[in-house]
Amino acid sequence: MTDKLNLACDYNQGAHPAILNRMLENNLVKSGVYGEDVFSESAREKIRAACQAPEADVWFLVGGTQTNVTVLDAILRPYEGVISVITGHICIHEAGAIEHGGHKILSLPGRDGKISAEDIQACYNTWADDANHDHVVMPGAVYLSHPTEVGTLYSLAELEAISRVCRENGMRLYVDGARLAYALACPENDVTLPDLARLCDVFYIGGTKCGTLLGEAVVFPKHNAVPHFFSITKQHGAVLAKGFVAGLQFDTLFTDNLYGEIGRTAIAAAERIRQALRDKGYTLAFDAPTNQIFVLLDQAKLEELSAKVEMSFWDKPDAEHTTMRFVTSWATTEEDIDRLTALL
Repeated sequence: MTDKLNLACDYNQGAHPAILNRMLENNLVKSGVYGEDVFSESAREKIRAACQAPEADVWFLVGGTQTNVTVLDAILRPYEGVISVITGHICIHEAGAIEHGGHKILSLPGRDGKISAEDIQACYNTWADDANHDHVVMPGAVYLSHPTEVGTLYSLAELEAISRVCRENGMRLYVDGARLAYALACPENDVTLPDLARLCDVFYIGGTKCGTLLGEAVVFPKHNAVPHFFSITKQHGAVLAKGFVAGLQFDTLFTDNLYGEIGRTAIAAAERIRQALRDKGYTLAFDAPTNQIFVLLDQAKLEELSAKVEMSFWDKPDAEHTTMRFVTSWATTEEDIDRLTALL
């Protein structure tokens, strides 16, 4: 235990009190297992309604990396790879999990953590125009995250263009929504859950970083888009035997718009921190409007702040500077923000 201020990530606390209370209330209720229970089915119906996708298949998996590996392995043929921006989560923070599963990541440079429809089309054309393309990994899917790994957002127009390129070239579009609550709550965002259901082949609604103890909700907008997905999930170790635990949590998140409320709390806190940094002359590394704040620090300031507040390392752009990250969440308090402002 420490009284050091901790803004290192958005999954370093338990769960939203509404979820804990609901779990306690139902702790001794005997439920079906492996997601075949009343709580999970109620959550599925609420998610289908929120996505305006009445035929959607909704699956509850244990965590983000397991979800990315399972989904990509399910939608890719053995000889296909997945296109991603080079700063994508699957490229930099999953220890090569996608490649370990047998699929190559076709990484592209991107801008502000994003890739464009033009980038994706060019990547596909490089493969298609290669006279030896049968010897080359075929682009089979596109991986995006919303928000991106650096906290930026795709616009609806950008997402529509990417979806169009994917469909014209027979590629599947997959959106990682680990921090989706914080995208949906951001005033600069114009992408909705129904938009994701309309434009994606599959996406997931993040829980682990958005108020649950664990779990992510995978949404296939079209029913039976991947036959036997449960078996695939089981093969990848991504199934919860006590599936009702995840189902109950997502049922709570999608009751009375708790998911939206969680997002707004984090976004408001992040904006206050960004403004405090600007006011005190700090340099922000990315112009990101969501719950991640990236700040450029020299060595002296890094040592001074690190003694007082937990941040997370992002990168070292040069010998004199380090990019560090503050992250807000559903649990960030006014006191946290005031303490950080004073420390700055």
